[in-house]
Amino acid sequence: MIRLSDELSGLDLGDARLNKRACHLAQTLGQHPDRSIPAACRGWDETKAAYRLLDSDKVTAQKLLEPHYRCTRERMMEHDTVLCIQDTTELDYTGKNDIEGLGTLNYENRKGFYLHPTLAVTPQRLPLGIIDSWSWARPLEEAKESIRWVEGYQRINELQQYLWEQAFDTHLVYLADREADLFAIYAEHQKQQQAGRQTADWLIRCRHDRNTRTGEKLKATVEQSPELGRVAFDLPGSNQRKGQKGKGRKVTQILKATRVTLLPPQNSAYRQPIEVTVVLAQEINPPKSEAPIQWLLLTNREVTALDEAEKMLDWYLCRWQIEIFFRILKSGCKIEELQLEKIERLEPAVMLYRH
Repeated sequence: MIRLSDELSGLDLGDARLNKRACHLAQTLGQHPDRSIPAACRGWDETKAAYRLLDSDKVTAQKLLEPHYRCTRERMMEHDTVLCIQDTTELDYTGKNDIEGLGTLNYENRKGFYLHPTLAVTPQRLPLGIIDSWSWARPLEEAKESIRWVEGYQRINELQQYLWEQAFDTHLVYLADREADLFAIYAEHQKQQQAGRQTADWLIRCRHDRNTRTGEKLKATVEQSPELGRVAFDLPGSNQRKGQKGKGRKVTQILKATRVTLLPPQNSAYRQPIEVTVVLAQEINPPKSEAPIQWLLLTNREVTALDEAEKMLDWYLCRWQIEIFFRILKSGCKIEELQLEKIERLEPAVMLYRH
C-alpha cells in the first residue's frame, strides 16, 4: 500500500515549518479530493495557513513533486518493463479572470495553462507514479512547445542510464501519441546509442507520412507488407470511453510490420537517416456506419512476428491510463474549480492534489 507520508518523505522547501504544513495540507486534500481548499480545511485558521503556504516563494510545483519522483523511481525498479507515457492536457480556468498569469488555450477567449506529465505504468496497467512534469501558459512559441516531448525522452534516457549503472534490469519504454511523432526523438535515440549510452525504447503513434529511402511513403510501404496475423477485441463505445454509458462493438484488425529507413525532413538540422519499424493495425469489415479503427505505430524495436506486433499494440493501448489520470484530476479532484489569485499559487496547489 502506498502511503502519503512516504510519498512526501524527504520534502525540502527550505523551511521545516513549510515542510510540515505542506504535508498536512496534502493529507487534508487527500481525504477530501473533491472539495475546494476552504471546504477541505477545518476552519478559517487552517485555510489561512494553506493560502500562506501556497503564497510562499519557496513552495514550487517541482519541489512538491521531488519526493514523489523518487518514490516512483523506486517502484519502477521492482519491474522488468515500465512504460513511460507522456501527454499534454489543458487546465481550463475560463471565467476566473482574477487569476493572474493565465494564458490562452485553443481559442483566444479560453484561459488556463497546460500540464505535461510523464506517467509510469507497467504493461499490466499498474500506475507507478509521475516521473516528470511540465506546465506552462501561452503565449509560447510552437517550436518551444515541441521541445517538451524531446526533453521528456531525454530525461527517460537519463533514467535508463542510471538504472543500468545501479545494476537494475528495468527496461523503459517511452510511449506517446501523435504529437510526439518528431524526427528529433528518433535522432536522439540514435545519437545516444552511437555514443554507447543506455537508451529507452520508444513507441509513438505516427502523425506524418514520412519519406523513406526507397522513395515510397511510410504508410504505403507497410501496407504492402505481408500480414503477420489478426487480433480481435471489444471496443468501448465513444461515450463509454469518456466514462459514460455507450454501445461498443467487436473489432478485428490485421497486423503488419516492416523495417524502413526514414529520411530527415527538408530544412532539418538532422542529416542521418533513421531506421525504424512501422506497425499497422488495420480493422477489417467495420460496420457501414463506422470508420475503420486503424493505428500506425513507430518504434525502434524489431517486430517480425505476430506476438511482437501484438505486444506493441498492447503497449500503445496502455496510453489510455494517462487519460484516466487526467480525468481523475479534473472530474475527481476538480482542480479546474480552484480559486487562487495567481498561477504561481495555482500550480503548487495542482501538484498537491496529484499526490
